[in-house]
Amino acid sequence: MSKTSLGILATTCLAFLALSPQGSAAESGAAAPGKLTEWEVPWPNTRPRDPWVGPDGLVWFVGQIGDYVATLDPATGDFRRYDLDPGTGPHTVITNETGVWYAGNRAQHIGRIDPESAAIQKIVLPGNGRRDAHTMDFTRDDNIWFSVQHGNQVGFLDTGSLEITLHEIDTPTARPYGLMNDAQDQPWVTLFGSHRLATIRERGGEVTEIELPRTEARPRRPALTGDGRVWYVDFAHGYLGYYQPADGSIREWQTPGGPSDAPYAIAVDGQDRVWFSETGRIPNRLIAFDPESEAFLEPIELASGGGIIRHMTFHAPTETLWFGADTGTIGRIEVHP
Repeated sequence: MSKTSLGILATTCLAFLALSPQGSAAESGAAAPGKLTEWEVPWPNTRPRDPWVGPDGLVWFVGQIGDYVATLDPATGDFRRYDLDPGTGPHTVITNETGVWYAGNRAQHIGRIDPESAAIQKIVLPGNGRRDAHTMDFTRDDNIWFSVQHGNQVGFLDTGSLEITLHEIDTPTARPYGLMNDAQDQPWVTLFGSHRLATIRERGGEVTEIELPRTEARPRRPALTGDGRVWYVDFAHGYLGYYQPADGSIREWQTPGGPSDAPYAIAVDGQDRVWFSETGRIPNRLIAFDPESEAFLEPIELASGGGIIRHMTFHAPTETLWFGADTGTIGRIEVHP
């Protein structure tokens, strides 16, 4: 476990966001809909990703290539690192009062870290074959739904008993990837190897698959608006779309960058605007879509270039969006109304 302190450098430049020297962050007062800040992670070439704001305000994230879980204190710029076993390949970390949980994607387990002692408890996925836990989300009673991408499953972890239930996807090589729970604790999953979404009403229940209208679509991640719509980005052909479970309707919009701009991460803010990253260009762009006006808002370009922004989360108490970038930063957008 190691700790590093980094500072923040502010700038009022709007047209160009210059990344500050090693160990600092750059800010922009970009026009609506948000203000961007990036912190440079002190461990180069480790692919920081999937930040999650914990109950104490610390931002937890993983280093996929560096095999670590880490925290950023946005108030001070301090980083703290918890090393995992070599080859763990972590994807996703989530935390609440039950602990800090990470997906050991290449090591067939979900882990729980004690932040004080740095002790790690591993819950090994049952069965044979690929057991690559990928994206996780809490239920209201602190259990966890998670995707198993190449294992072609969706899992449920009871955080009390530590028992795992796995649900098989019927479509071969469907690659369940992004996952998010709705207000009734029902998980919604994008099947990245197909043109489908999937859901499960309850632990141990049947998997329902929903076909999207274009067979060439490859939905990467989902997000949910307050009206129950399940939003997704089509990574392969540059679309933003939604599925409405109430009536089965599906609608899509071509994203501003067009078919080659590879939208990837997606999240919904407190005004029910849908944010997504365009990763097929350098620098990456973050774009918000207003479902009420059906308009895309002004893009925000990343100071660091981004490389690939793989996942975003929204923290409602502070009205902030968080993301990690392959170029080695943790980013925050302070959302404007």
